[in-house]
Amino acid sequence: MERKTIYEGLVRQGVSRRDFLKFCATTAAVLGLSSSFVPQIADAMEKKEKPVVVWLHFQDCTGCSESVLRATKPTIGQIVLDVVSLEYHETIMAAAGHQAEKSLHDAIHKYKGKYLVVVEGSIPTKDGGLYCCIGGRAAVDILKEVSKDAAAIIAIGSCATYGGIPAAKPNPTGAVGVRDIIKDKPVINLPGCPPNVENFTATVVYFLTFGKLPNTDNLGRPLFAHGILIHDNCERRGHFDTGEFVKSWGDKGHRLGWCLYEMGCKGPFAYQNCPTIRWNDGTSWPVMAGHPCVACSEPNFWDVNAPFYARVENKENFFAKASKIGLGAMAVAGLTSKKENKE
Repeated sequence: MERKTIYEGLVRQGVSRRDFLKFCATTAAVLGLSSSFVPQIADAMEKKEKPVVVWLHFQDCTGCSESVLRATKPTIGQIVLDVVSLEYHETIMAAAGHQAEKSLHDAIHKYKGKYLVVVEGSIPTKDGGLYCCIGGRAAVDILKEVSKDAAAIIAIGSCATYGGIPAAKPNPTGAVGVRDIIKDKPVINLPGCPPNVENFTATVVYFLTFGKLPNTDNLGRPLFAHGILIHDNCERRGHFDTGEFVKSWGDKGHRLGWCLYEMGCKGPFAYQNCPTIRWNDGTSWPVMAGHPCVACSEPNFWDVNAPFYARVENKENFFAKASKIGLGAMAVAGLTSKKENKE
């Protein structure tokens, strides 16, 4: 049977034309595109077939899939059934064992050169990759075979992008990210522990609309999601500039929403759009909820940014990266108790 377009699938699920256009507008906003691109996105989703997606799991905790399962705009049901044609996903597919492996085999041959590969989890390379095997085959061999005829690859989560927690010192399995193995296919990195599902959906829609992956930074991350420092969009930024810092959990500053830099926040060194798209249908995000950013979107965050609750000292180019910082306020905050957080 011929695959339906995204729009046809959404209409079949009872989505109105108005809601469809809202989805197009929301996606354009996440991508950082002006409203003038909404008709182009809508036209692509009305006319082009849904992209076929093969989703691979390797060294992971399934947290990235859990993030996707909490999608609301559109819902996970609409993503799986209407936004993409998800041919293989170990966590949510009905098939198991040999049937599941047959689904994977059939998909990569039937849609040769047209399917997207989503990789969740790092890939072990030590000792022939025997530390992660599926159906008796090493993850590294599966990745190479499935990627061979893919149109493009999306590495989702920090494990698939940089190696993540499995690659933390001493990295006993030789875990690496997708781009360390696949060199002859376009690969885009969507890091985060876990990443936000809206960035994944926007990436897929961009690919469908423009026939290519979004522009990226030098780490292969889409600029629409990782082009701006978290620090520059943080709602607590004003408190940073005026030297108002949380000194201990539950103190006055913590209750009033002051800056969490003294508590180890890595927002000044992390590039991600968490403050603008947030989580749980745009309800909140870690810093808004009172927890410091751990810079999970950055390479080797588990090793480089630990301990997570300790203030960063002497971070290279800190004042250059965190633009327009209140230098005087920082000095006052560090040398006096003028802004003490009293109970």
